[in-house]
Amino acid sequence: MNSFSSKVAIVTGGGSGIGKEVAARLVKAGANVVIGGRDAAKLQRVATEIDPSGDHVRFHAGDIAQPATAAALVDLAKQAFGGVDILINNAGVFRPKAFLDVEEAEYDWFLDTILKGKFFMAQAAAKAMQLRGGGAIVQTGSLWALQAIGATPSAAYSAANAGVHALTRNLAIELAASNIRINTVAPGVVETPVYNTFMSEDQVKATLPAFNAFHPLGRNGQPADVAEAILFLASTNASWITGTVLSVDGGVMAGRQA
Repeated sequence: MNSFSSKVAIVTGGGSGIGKEVAARLVKAGANVVIGGRDAAKLQRVATEIDPSGDHVRFHAGDIAQPATAAALVDLAKQAFGGVDILINNAGVFRPKAFLDVEEAEYDWFLDTILKGKFFMAQAAAKAMQLRGGGAIVQTGSLWALQAIGATPSAAYSAANAGVHALTRNLAIELAASNIRINTVAPGVVETPVYNTFMSEDQVKATLPAFNAFHPLGRNGQPADVAEAILFLASTNASWITGTVLSVDGGVMAGRQA
């Protein structure tokens, strides 16, 4: 395992799924971590779960669509742990809906949470990283930004994540002189609680297994599959990698199956 000894990381969407998995692994590898999300009670539970000592995890609840939330996460990292070395820019939302039925408020929800949220979170973290002589940002993008998936219509979600992918390339160029790297993972179907936000538990149990065969490797992703890729990109092992979008999708982007 990569050592993140004495590194300070911010993980958005840290209360569940991929973010929670990354935060837990960072703490285990020696990092101090600030987790963000919307639900304070959930963040408190996760913080206690991944660090019973209470020494290495702090949390802040807020809507990442508000730049003030990003500023508060950075301030907390500075105050509690002295600065910011790593940002896992992971918070997102998902809910499929036919394009012809999408209303303005829903469009804004996707764009503000996914793209605006990551944009200003990266900006706040990069300013803090400059004070430390550099850092690493890893974002969660999406397979849906690389390819449309008919089974799950999601035009606004996909457009927002395409923006995240473009942001990755632009910031790689702009932040390189500050020794700040930025990369993004683009996951396929990963079994996280996001599906429970628009389906019942029974619907999730009936629907998710149907997507196993969608991936050439024959199974849906697990949070650990994506977390491992994120941790690699955040680590010094990836010190010559910036501006990339890495598909972590069980082979979907490789091509059409028979």
